[in-house]
Amino acid sequence: MLDRYWFGDVSRISPEAPVPVVKVERTEERPGGAANVARNSAALGAQTVLLSVVGADEPALALTRMLEQEGVLASLHTDAALATTVKLRVVGRQQQLLRIDFETVPNHESLQATLAEFRERLPECDVVVLSDYGKGGLTHVAEMISLAREAGKPVFVDPKGDDYSRYRGATLLTPNRAELRQVVGKWSDEADLARRAHTLREELALDALLVTRSEEGMTLFRADGVVHERTRAREVYDVSGAGDTVIATLAVMFAAGASITDAMRWANHAAGIVVGKLGTATVTLDEIKIPD
Repeated sequence: MLDRYWFGDVSRISPEAPVPVVKVERTEERPGGAANVARNSAALGAQTVLLSVVGADEPALALTRMLEQEGVLASLHTDAALATTVKLRVVGRQQQLLRIDFETVPNHESLQATLAEFRERLPECDVVVLSDYGKGGLTHVAEMISLAREAGKPVFVDPKGDDYSRYRGATLLTPNRAELRQVVGKWSDEADLARRAHTLREELALDALLVTRSEEGMTLFRADGVVHERTRAREVYDVSGAGDTVIATLAVMFAAGASITDAMRWANHAAGIVVGKLGTATVTLDEIKIPD
């Protein structure tokens, strides 16, 4: 998807309705969704291939251009009937005032073509990241997980929705606090959270479940125990895209040989940096040097 930003000054209320009038002064656009995961991976030095479906439109051309500039090998299958997903954010006085979404669902043929290329590219990959934004691009996610695991590739999934059964067999899931609550229900304390998380992990045959918890940090649940990493104190400017940075950093560090717990520590530090930047942003290896 493409993230677009319209920045402007807010000085009056519209005479037509009780809403602010934004005089747009500048615009920006950045890769969003799975494309943001890819650019985060590339920013950390990983050789990154992005598979997705886009429309035959101007936003698709913009995405292709930007991803190429950021060092991502983007294989974007075109669906002429599809409108490339665009999230347009209107920002005034450093605050997001409105978000407008443009999206449609890809067709069967383009999804099959993506699945076929996924199968072909598996041998050259160290880690597979499946970033689910509920836009239809991961209709075949269960088959993708199965193919990757059969090929001996770890699979990290950023999930969406309330049905996690389609992610069965993945190596790691990274739901945020609200997303996990939607699936396992509200927990009463840390012990209750651990019970629910371990139950879900076992039901889905996951190696690990990483729950990102905003100001509470992040918690890793594995069969051999629980590891919690607290948030590093810093000013939060914008949380959009932080989950993309987390899963990208996890995957890159794990592929580079770090343990999953060490990769989590890197990811937590990276997330703490990226929320201090506006919009979907990236971090570099120099930025995420972890202090002793």
